[in-house]
Amino acid sequence: MVINRRWAAFLIAVGVWTWLIWPRFGLAIWKDDRSFADGAPTSFLWVHALLITASLAIGTVVGVLGVKAWRRARH
Repeated sequence: MVINRRWAAFLIAVGVWTWLIWPRFGLAIWKDDRSFADGAPTSFLWVHALLITASLAIGTVVGVLGVKAWRRARH
């Protein structure tokens, strides 16, 4: 499958967007009162940490695919 440069740029943008948004969301979750009970992490924190980790992994893969497609696309 050949991806043109426009789609490759979109994939790269999605990867960058993911890394701009999710860490900020992670900080908000960390500071949320529901994240800790008596100093211990709650399920609220663990579930969101899992979602953030999965999203960052997917965003990284999408961004890498975008970079590879950009390099291979014909001008």
